[in-house]
Amino acid sequence: TMIEFNKTPYTGNEEKYVLEAMKAGKLSGDGKFTKLCHNWFVKELGCHRALLTPSCTHALEMAAILIDTQPGDEIIMPSYTFVSTANAFLLRGAKIVFVDIRPDTMNINENLIEAAITNKTKAIVPVHYAGVACEMDTILALAKKYNLFVIEDAAQGVRSYYKGKPLGTLGDIGAFSFHDTKNYTSGGEGGLLVLNNPKFTERAEIIREKGTNRSNFIRGSVDKYTWVDIGSSFLPSDLQAAYLWGQLESIDEINQARLSSWKAYYDAFKGLKDANMVELPYIPSECEHNAHMFYLKLTDLTTRNMFIDYLKSCGIAAVFHYVPLHSSPAGNQASVFSGNDKFTSHESERLVRLPLYYGFEELDQKKVIKATLDFFS
Repeated sequence: TMIEFNKTPYTGNEEKYVLEAMKAGKLSGDGKFTKLCHNWFVKELGCHRALLTPSCTHALEMAAILIDTQPGDEIIMPSYTFVSTANAFLLRGAKIVFVDIRPDTMNINENLIEAAITNKTKAIVPVHYAGVACEMDTILALAKKYNLFVIEDAAQGVRSYYKGKPLGTLGDIGAFSFHDTKNYTSGGEGGLLVLNNPKFTERAEIIREKGTNRSNFIRGSVDKYTWVDIGSSFLPSDLQAAYLWGQLESIDEINQARLSSWKAYYDAFKGLKDANMVELPYIPSECEHNAHMFYLKLTDLTTRNMFIDYLKSCGIAAVFHYVPLHSSPAGNQASVFSGNDKFTSHESERLVRLPLYYGFEELDQKKVIKATLDFFS
């Protein structure tokens, strides 16, 4: 049997809660389990408000509306990210300005951002790759200097920290993903909008409720609800929240298991690193990561493809990751690359991700390690 790249995290209580939600007879958004999750995240993150969304894509789209993105506005982000990071702002007519990444963390190079800022820049969107934080102090200082919003794409960042602060809570707004491939899932899809600035709260609730003030109505602060703003249906069903609640109960256990698998890989491949055959993930000292992924960087594209094929022949699924957005057909039209693409394309072609998930059997991991070492020997 094939060793899969990813398996949906499952702890055991999910079905109990999903069934409870089903039997409660209220499956639409903001039911019991959604509220439990909201309160849990506000407490865990110390943020002003947390709102579950059907996906991280939706959370980013809400963020773009909340900062009032207009046609012609420029949004700075790395090209090495998922398409949703850019699409959220393109949908509002913005122009995307890509900045090169740092080769060590694969995150946006904070020292190249200032050169990309113009009088049309509205926001910086740092993407915390692999749950390892961007250099946020520099980014926040620039945002302050030029009066820009900071929207953290922390899709991969639940349970990761920068200088002790949870990712998603450093900028104005944060976005998390609970997709199947993430450390914690709300049943395959799902996301969270994190509001750190109280001025966004009321409008976020309105946008999330199709542009109506229904949240106020439910709370009793208005006697009827009506259409007051633009919006869409950004509410997940309570079934999704119920599944997620089962995961949040076991968050420490999942986190520890992933970290120990990550460390086993790191220790096993240290020799390859010392022999300059691969590069291993780098975690800056001020960052605490969540073992979202384990990757190796090989010397070049050809070696990477050979390696992926070799693992496949050993019954192991390994994958590469994003194709940089600026090199894609859509990315070409709606964006500019500020400065040179010194690392984005080159580094992305070298990277390969190894299987890692909650419930990863030690025996399976040993097979992956052995096959990897065999390839390089």
